[in-house]
Amino acid sequence: MPRMKGADVITEFLVDSKIPYVFGICGHGNVGMLDSLYAASDRITMISPRHEQVAGHMADAYFRVRHEAVATLTSCGPGSCNIVMPLACAITDSSAILAITSNVPTSQFNRSPFQEVNTHYQADFPNIIRPVVKRSWQPTRVDMLPLALRQAATTMLSGRPGPVNVDVPFNVYQEEDDVEVPKPAPPFGTQRSGASPEEIAACLELILKAKQPVIFVGHGVTLSEASKELTEFVHRLQIPVISSPNGMGTLDMTDPLSLGFIGRNGAYPANEAGRRADVVIAIGARFDDRSASSWLPGYSWNFPSSKLIHVDVDPSEIGRNFPPDIGILADARTFIRQLLSEVERRGVKRNDALKAWHADIKTWQQEWTKFTQPNFGIHASPIRPERIVADCQAVMPKDAILCCDVGVNHNWYMQFWKARAPQTMLNSWGFSGMGFGAAGALGAKLAAPDRPVVAIAGDGCFTMVPHVLCTAVEYNIAVVWVIWNNFGWVSIRDIQLGMFGGRELGTMFHEGPNHKPYNPDFAAWARAAGVEAITVTKSEDFKGALEHAIKANKPFVIDVHVDAEVRPPATGAWQLPPTPWKEPAFGQRFIPDTVPAK
Repeated sequence: MPRMKGADVITEFLVDSKIPYVFGICGHGNVGMLDSLYAASDRITMISPRHEQVAGHMADAYFRVRHEAVATLTSCGPGSCNIVMPLACAITDSSAILAITSNVPTSQFNRSPFQEVNTHYQADFPNIIRPVVKRSWQPTRVDMLPLALRQAATTMLSGRPGPVNVDVPFNVYQEEDDVEVPKPAPPFGTQRSGASPEEIAACLELILKAKQPVIFVGHGVTLSEASKELTEFVHRLQIPVISSPNGMGTLDMTDPLSLGFIGRNGAYPANEAGRRADVVIAIGARFDDRSASSWLPGYSWNFPSSKLIHVDVDPSEIGRNFPPDIGILADARTFIRQLLSEVERRGVKRNDALKAWHADIKTWQQEWTKFTQPNFGIHASPIRPERIVADCQAVMPKDAILCCDVGVNHNWYMQFWKARAPQTMLNSWGFSGMGFGAAGALGAKLAAPDRPVVAIAGDGCFTMVPHVLCTAVEYNIAVVWVIWNNFGWVSIRDIQLGMFGGRELGTMFHEGPNHKPYNPDFAAWARAAGVEAITVTKSEDFKGALEHAIKANKPFVIDVHVDAEVRPPATGAWQLPPTPWKEPAFGQRFIPDTVPAK
């Protein structure tokens, strides 16, 4: 066995695993690792953003686009603490990251050296990070690294993917031992679980008896790369599809059978179909509160009146919020392929028994279009939100990647964006970390350098991570940032106004005592960082500005002034107990006789 430094063991493992990038920030705790990466710089690239949060979001978005993991590298103490939030975003949305953190030398454990966390246990950073990773390892000798790295990578990519942590003391990077570099873990998606023949037969029986079925697709369908199979199955049996945010595009959302997103800010046809369905086939979807109207009967779903087939690769999700009639532990693509094989074996033809259901759905789609479409044509200053969504849809090509940050801007895209393909609409959904879109866009562009990447970031989100501009210039990452500038954290302002009789505090940005709306000049800020930029205040100008920014193929900022007083129409509900919930602005609750109202 060769004699190697610990840092070299890690570097060679990353290279052998075909990990092209390490996104990280230097610190005294990881200089030994930086030196090893320097020596291997012809085989692996270190990219150093200006904040660890950005490094984490970049790695998250990279995996979402390519389904190949990259690594992050942070120093001890605050450097690694800064990556906790993006790891929380990654684990709630099932995104794989190999987070290499650093710690104090083992000889100084429990002596309170610089940046040691030891209130309850020595070098205790793994306990800080434990809730936001699938597993954490802390090898304290070089000979412990091979096993830790192999187990970490395998855990990261198996089953439901997610971030993992290897916490490395300073001396372990520097010390040497006789070790072998572990073999890479199997690539993501090579190990897939399936349902039993009996389960598949039972599912198809229930589906074929349904008169009003829907399929609810979540991130599991995207992760399993089941778009082709889903589309074939949907067209074969003519079952409409409702999407969760991270399932968007697995069925082309311009398809007549695509009903859009469901929940409070979902599309009306999706909520109407969800609450009237007699059979729901949920594949890789979690039924979280926002996509289930806080589990209130009659707004998005009506279980147990509706029969539920719940398929997921994670057993903890099956039945978490709604007990299934049939619960199946399986990979999404494998499950759909098994269904297609059973359909073929039985010779099932196109399901003409669903004509009445399709007619209802077409009526709901027409009603929704009639209600919303006129607003898309309105030109105004400040700009109506619908215009921004419509012009992005018109300008961005089918394979372009949209990175949505959180806030009211995200609600508009959830409701009206039509993703044409999977892995093109990136959202921080489960943890909803501000800065994900603005920062993650950098990782998305590195994952897909030949495709346009547009970040939609609210002014609040962008000002949390404005240093993304520096990274884009340093590494020539051609991201377009559309800053949704409405002078405040407007989604929270609207909640506050609705709950507390019109009172507002701390949610809008004002300049000094005159109380005028305030934000920095984002275009000037961008130009100061070396990024081309433009400010758009008239809706007639946005489409051309976006076209120009994409064609420029370099970092670009468009500061768009958006009307904060135009709100997305709620079609479902969302409750923060004990506060009462609001009724839909369009459509209404539907409760079958078999479901008791609560």
